[in-house]
Formats: sequence, structure tokens, C-alpha cells
Amino acid sequence: MRFLHLSDLHLGKRVCEFSMLDDQRYILEQVLSLLDARPVDGVLLAGDLYDKPVPPAEAVRLLDWFLTELAARGLPVFAVSGNHDSADRIAFGARLLAGSRVYVSPVFTAPPAPITLTDEYGPVDIWLLPFLKPAAVRHVFPDEKIESYNDAIGCVLNACTPDPARRNVLVAHQFVAGAAVCESEEPSVGGVDSIDVSLFEGFDYVALGHLHSPQKVGRDTVRYAGSPLKYSFSEAHQRKAALFVTLSEKGSVHFEAAPLTPRHDLRELRGSYMELTDRRAYDGTPTDDYLHITLTDEQDVPDALARLRVIYPNLMRLDYDNRRTRAAETPDAAARAESKTPLEHFAAFYEAQNGQPLSDEQAAFCQSLIEDIWKEDEA
Repeated sequence: MRFLHLSDLHLGKRVCEFSMLDDQRYILEQVLSLLDARPVDGVLLAGDLYDKPVPPAEAVRLLDWFLTELAARGLPVFAVSGNHDSADRIAFGARLLAGSRVYVSPVFTAPPAPITLTDEYGPVDIWLLPFLKPAAVRHVFPDEKIESYNDAIGCVLNACTPDPARRNVLVAHQFVAGAAVCESEEPSVGGVDSIDVSLFEGFDYVALGHLHSPQKVGRDTVRYAGSPLKYSFSEAHQRKAALFVTLSEKGSVHFEAAPLTPRHDLRELRGSYMELTDRRAYDGTPTDDYLHITLTDEQDVPDALARLRVIYPNLMRLDYDNRRTRAAETPDAAARAESKTPLEHFAAFYEAQNGQPLSDEQAAFCQSLIEDIWKEDEA
């Protein structure tokens, strides 16, 4: 039995205030083309279908289109909600969708029951586990001692009791200890949201979502598919792919990664202003990619952001690496930073990002927001 494992679509996401919706539709169309060329028996969507619990209408329409296209191809879909999703919104209409073989994890009120597919080797049980916090599990298992994420997920999986004689596939969205993270993800301080890979021992394949870097954790058959697009510059050097998983007889699992090519790559450039604006340096290159540019000029270039965007229209982020910025990273600079007000920190950040200072009106608005936040914290 052959599956396509996808995760972390983050539909509706904005990166540095650039909407990713057109890029997301482009990559989903590419996924559909791959499915037409490489038939599968099902699609595993391991959470974070949306980027926000209340997604914009355009993102909802995009997911509706994608699921409709998958159903039109006769493909069963197995989807769970992630930490960025609203479990209630993802579960809306789940029983109706199941009639089209689009199976969505319900709001958690009990351990999941398997959905079974069959091939020449026998049944394959597919278990859908949405992103769970300990509080949600305590509500269902009030008599169990649940103090951590590991306790919570362990409690739920112990109640699932997968049949060891059958092939079992788990679709889940959690942070597994030992996995590599990048800046676009949100692991808790100290890894308190992590779970141990040993919890998955009863499953032949675990299709994970949550981390954007494609990787295996602990063993070959516990894998993060990674996001289909780059959502931060910490992912700039990653190669995104669609992960195809084939289960043959019990104990036999094989993998194949099909590269995904974005509409606009997300890249980093470095050099002086003169170097990066020299036609010989950029002619014939994809100047409309999403870019983070680091200027090495010792003096700040006036209106650098606007001037560079004439050549690089999708320049997302601009900063400097020179003696001044390196000095700002010294211990003395750290002490000076502590003496600055929140507004001064934000003003410096704004100027670095936009190449111009805050206006008086913007500064007054930011200061009022800061004061409102302090009042809420004191309350």
C-alpha cells in the first residue's frame, strides 16, 4: 500500500508580511501532478493545514479546492489538526466528508479508532491523532496521572491497542524529542512539549507533522515530511519534497522523496550594495525570489530597501553585517540593550527592516500599545 505523506501546509501564511497563498496553490498543483504520475492508495495530512486557528477565507477556499481534487481522484485522505489549527474548525463536517473518504480527526473526546484499508497483504489500520495538550487528555482520562506531553500522548496511545499482527499507520502532530527544529517552528522552552519516540513502538509507520525539516526520528519509520514550502530563512538551504511511503508485507516500509520546486525560491544573498546592484551579478538569476539580503557596507545605504526592490521586488528582509553591527553583539552592547526602552528596541528593529525610522505618529501608536500590554500583565 502506497501513501503520500504531507504536513504543515500552513495555508494562509504570511512571511515577512508577504502572502504565500499563490505560492501555496502553485505547490499544491505540483503535488496533484505528482499524484497523477505516481498513483497512491491514500494521502496522509499530518496537521497545520492552516497557519491560524481562524484562517482567512482565501485559505479555506484553497484547502476546499485541494481536498476536492484529491477526492475527485478517488484518493482517501487522512488528516489531523495541528497546533496552528482549530480542532473544531478542522473537524467541521467530518462525518459528511467521510462519505467522500476524506477522514478528519474529530475533536478529542476519546482515543481514536482505526480506519482500515486493505491490499494484497491484508489490512492496514490508520490512526488519526490530532495535536494534543495534556489538559485535553486529562479531561478524557481524569483518573490517570498526566503531568507532561509525554504522559498525555502515552496515555492515549496505550488506549489505542493496535493489533501487532496487522500493519498500523499513525498520523500525528507532535514534537518528538531529538528532532531538529528551525526558527519557523514553536517548540516550548526546555522542550516541555516533547514526547519520546518509544511511544510509537506499536506502529509500522508514523507520519508526523509539526517540524518543517524533513527527517526521521529514532528509526526510519518515524518521519516528519516537512513543509512543502520554505517558511523562514532558517529553511533557505533545505530541499523540500513530497514523501511517498510504501508498505508491503508486515515490517517492510520503503520511502521515496519527490522534489518540489517552488514558484519563488526563498534565498539569502550577501554582499555590498554595489556588488548586488551590478547587472553582471544578477542578470539571468531569479531576481523575483523571496530574499534576505545582508549588506556588508560599512556605511548604511540611504533608502536601501526601496532601491534594492527595484531589482529584487520580493526582498523580504534587509540587514547589515559590518563593524557597527558586530560591535552591537558584544557583552557591552548587551548591557546597553538592557537599558533601552521597549519603544527604542522596536524603533531600531523597524528601521533595520524598513530602511527608515518610525514616524512620530507610528511611535506614539506603538507606545500606547506597549502601555496597554503592561497594564494587562499587571492585571
